[in-house]
Amino acid sequence: MTTPEATAATAAPAVRASGLRFDYGERCALDDVGFEIASGSAHGFLGPNGSGKSTLFRLLSTLVSLQAGDVQMLGLDLRTQSAAIRRRIGVVFQSPAVDQKLTVTENLRYAGALLGLAGQELRSRMDEVLAATRLQDRARDLVGELSGGLRRRVEIGKCLLGRPEIVLLDEASTGLDPVARAEMWEVLRAQDGLTVLFTTHLMDEAGEADQLTLLDEGRIIAAGTPDELVRDVGGQVLEIEGDDLPALLESVRDRVAGSAQLVDSVLRLEGDNVPQLVPEIMQQHGQGIRRLQLSHPSLHDVFLHKTGKRFVVTASDESAGKKKRRRR
Repeated sequence: MTTPEATAATAAPAVRASGLRFDYGERCALDDVGFEIASGSAHGFLGPNGSGKSTLFRLLSTLVSLQAGDVQMLGLDLRTQSAAIRRRIGVVFQSPAVDQKLTVTENLRYAGALLGLAGQELRSRMDEVLAATRLQDRARDLVGELSGGLRRRVEIGKCLLGRPEIVLLDEASTGLDPVARAEMWEVLRAQDGLTVLFTTHLMDEAGEADQLTLLDEGRIIAAGTPDELVRDVGGQVLEIEGDDLPALLESVRDRVAGSAQLVDSVLRLEGDNVPQLVPEIMQQHGQGIRRLQLSHPSLHDVFLHKTGKRFVVTASDESAGKKKRRRR
């Protein structure tokens, strides 16, 4: 007898990519990128500015054509069957795509018309979407009078009208408060069998992923579940700011179970035995220490562990200025 777990394990992936490369002139945005995304899962692509995640999003959403490499989505070839793929996916962009002078119902009605829906079929799907996004009691409200979180749910509702098998979100929760972000994910998670691909620079949102791919400068630097990636760092992380850190590094380097390095004028020690070193460090170097922080590893630490640099988000990642974001 085949169990549901065995069926899920042997099911074809919703997306399979290999050897992806994409160049803007002489600049390489994606370099030999490959991954598989399980059907019905939430897969996140996390990276700072210039990591390539927005370029990858544009490829998977069929906005730009492949240059090199192969992608299969829902068993279809992205290079030759992009039109067929487009009919089976939904896309939610970071920039708002709702008319704030129309009601929730009117926004859904016009979105449905663009999909070729009409009559009872359109009314049925609108009711379905209002229930899925928990907007039944706001159906007659002007979108401009809604909170940012509710407006985002209207956009997700528009996306769900076409009953997509895959939904792609590009920094979709940027600007939302933590409560609104959590509500958005509750709506998405409640859609049975839906595969969600999302790009983000937010570490707490990256934690929503079943599987996470970390990108930097167009390359994959790590992949796995958020918990697996954090465990890979190992132990605990001790950060020290103070005087003569190179000397302190030399005095403890050989006894740190993990790694020891200077990053941006901060001494970072990683390993299971790091807490045991704190008393000695304070006794011998305490007068020159201005800050000492001991913590469990986070996704920030994963990025630093893999790249040797901090995860930095600059203004262009926070803004909606697509001119700068377009070639990321």
